[in-house]
Amino acid sequence: MSPASPLDPKLFDETVAAVALFAGPEHRLVYQNAACCGMLGARPLGLPAREAFSEPDAAEFMTVLDDVVATGRPRQILESREPDPGATEQARYFVYSCTPVTLPDGPGAMVVAMDTTAETMALQRYEALVSAVSQMVWVVRADGSAEEVVPGWQELTGSPWNGWMDEDWYAHIHPRDREGLGRAWHAAADQEPPGVMEATFRVRTADGSYRHVSTRCVPILRHGRAEEWVAATDDVEETWRAMLREHVLARVAEVAAGSLEEVFAAVVRTVVPELADSCVILLLSHEEWPLPENASVTARRVASAIRPGLPAAPALRGQSVAVTSTVRKMLESRVPRTFRLPPAGRFPAGLVPAVTERWLIAAGATSLTLVPLVVDGTVLGYAATSTNGDTPVPGPEDVELLRKVLHLAQRPIHRVLDLQRARRIALRLQRAHLIEPPTVPGASMAACYEPASSANEIGGDWYDAIVHSDGTLALDIGDVAGHDLSAATAMGQLRSMCRGLAWNMGPECTPGTVLAMLDDAADGLAIASFATAVHTHLRRSPDGTWRMAWSNAGHPPPLLVPARGTPRFLTGSGEDPPLCVDPRTRRTTHTRTLAPGDTVLYYTDGLIETPAASLDAGQQRLLRAAAHHRGKPLPELLRTLRQLSDARDDTALMAFRTDPGG
Repeated sequence: MSPASPLDPKLFDETVAAVALFAGPEHRLVYQNAACCGMLGARPLGLPAREAFSEPDAAEFMTVLDDVVATGRPRQILESREPDPGATEQARYFVYSCTPVTLPDGPGAMVVAMDTTAETMALQRYEALVSAVSQMVWVVRADGSAEEVVPGWQELTGSPWNGWMDEDWYAHIHPRDREGLGRAWHAAADQEPPGVMEATFRVRTADGSYRHVSTRCVPILRHGRAEEWVAATDDVEETWRAMLREHVLARVAEVAAGSLEEVFAAVVRTVVPELADSCVILLLSHEEWPLPENASVTARRVASAIRPGLPAAPALRGQSVAVTSTVRKMLESRVPRTFRLPPAGRFPAGLVPAVTERWLIAAGATSLTLVPLVVDGTVLGYAATSTNGDTPVPGPEDVELLRKVLHLAQRPIHRVLDLQRARRIALRLQRAHLIEPPTVPGASMAACYEPASSANEIGGDWYDAIVHSDGTLALDIGDVAGHDLSAATAMGQLRSMCRGLAWNMGPECTPGTVLAMLDDAADGLAIASFATAVHTHLRRSPDGTWRMAWSNAGHPPPLLVPARGTPRFLTGSGEDPPLCVDPRTRRTTHTRTLAPGDTVLYYTDGLIETPAASLDAGQQRLLRAAAHHRGKPLPELLRTLRQLSDARDDTALMAFRTDPGG
C-alpha cells in the first residue's frame, strides 16, 4: 500500500469552518485559515501549541492533541469559553474535531472547530422555557414512540412513562373520550400538510379519579412530512369545572322563566354525558319537611336524559314512584349515595322501582348515584344518575361535582316555586270570586275562566253577575293590568267594590255612573294602576225583548251575535278610557234592544291577543267563529271559542242569550 499523500493546507483557505494544522511532537502550529483567525484570534505560526494557545482553559485541548497523535484515533469534544471577569461579551461555545493527518513535514493533527454559541443559547432558552411552564411536554415520533421533555405523566397518573403512545397509554384515558381523541389526532395527521391537533380529554389519576387535560400537538415538518410532533399538555380540571358551571347557568337562564320541568330538563342535558350516562330528576309529592313518618310518599319524574347509544328510557308520562326506605334515608341525611350494581342478578332491595331496574339491567348499568335536591333548606326531591358499560364508577370528587352542578339550578328553581305558590294562591283567589251564572227568566247564561299555561302568567281577569230585586241583571267583566299576585289581589278588590256599588245604587243607577264611582274609589284607595271593565244592565220588556245598557272603560267591546244577521261589536258612540287613568272622566252609558235569540258575548283580551297578530285580527277571528257556531248551546259555544286563545294569558268569557221564544 502506498503511503498517504501529504495534506495540502491551501484546501482550507476558503472554508467557513475554522481549521488549524499542527505538526511534530510539540504540535507546532503550521497553518490556520481565516475562519480560525476570526473565531479564536490569529496565532503566531511555528510556535508549539502550548505557547500558541496559552489560555488557562486550553489544557484539555492539549491533552486531546497528544492522545490523537499517539493513538491515531480522531476525537470530538465540546468546549465553552467564559468571558474574562468584567467583560461584557457572553460566553462562547464550540465543538472541535481533532483528526490525525499526514503533512508535508510528517505526521500531524488537523483541528476543525465550529462556533455553536447561537445553537447552544437557543437550546438553553428552550430548556428553560419548557421547565418554567406547568405543562407536560412530549415529543411523539411517527412510529408511535414518545419522549417526555418536561415530565409530569407519572405524577398525574401514578404510572411511569412507557415511551409509547400505545394501548397502555390509552388505558389511562376515559373510555368516553378515547374515540374523540383518536378522531382529533387523525383529522390533524391526515391534513396536507399535517395540522395542529387540539383536544380536551379526561385522564385517570393515581387515586382512580379522572381529571381533564388539554393538549396542543404541533407537527415538526421535514420535506412536507410530519416526522415528529411536540405536544404540550396541561391540567385544566379547574378551568373545565368553571366552564361547566357557566354552561349550566347559561342553559338554566334560557328557561328561567319556564316551568320546573323546563328548568330541570336544561340541567339533565348538562349532566349527560359530561358527568353521567343517564340522569332522571324526581320531585316529592310532599312539600312539608321532614317527611311524615307513617305516610306513603311518592315522587314524580319530571326530566330525564340518556347518553346516545343506550336503550331508550321508560317514558316519563307523569308517572309517580314510591319513595323507598333506602331513598328516604338518603333524603333525610341529605348526603348523596353511590351504589355499585352487580353485573347480573337482583339489585339492592328498595333501591329503585321495577321499571327502572329493568332499564338499568338492559343498559348495562354499573352504578347508581342518588343526589338530594335541596332548595332553601327543603328537600324537593332527588336526582338519580347512572354509569353504564365501561364508564368508570364515580368517585367522591365526581359525586361532589354532580351535587354542585345540581345546586347551581337552585335560584331559578326557587323562583319557579315562588311563582307556582303565588299562582296557586292567585287561582284560588280568582276562583273564589268566580260565581255560577244566576238563573234568569227569559234568558240563559254561561261563563268560564281559563288560566294561562305559563306559571309566570297570573292574571287579573274577572267576571260577575247579580240580579236586582226587580229582575234587572247586572253583568261585569274586567281585567287588571299585571301578571302577579298583586294583580290578582287588585282584581278581587275591584270586583267586590263594583259588586257592592251596583247593588247599593240599585238598577236605576246607570252603568256609566257605577263605573265612574268605581274609578273614583279605585283611585282614592290606590287599588290598581290600570284596569279595564264593562258594566251592563239587562232588563226584560213586556214584549219579550231585552233592553241592554252598558258602559265600557277601555275593555274589548262586547260582541253581539244576533239570531239572524251579521255579528258586530258593540262599540256604542265610542269607548271611555280605562279605570285608574283619570277619575274625573265622565263615563258614557250606551243602550240597545236585544231581540229574541240574540247573544251577547263578553271576553278579556287573552282570547284575542297573540304576539303574532294584532288585536283587530284577533277580533275578526272571534267574529267569524261566533257567527259559525252561533247555534250551539252557550256552554258549548264558550268551550269552542276559548280555543282561539294561545293560552299565553288567562281568559274570562261570559255569554248572555235571550230566549228565542221571547
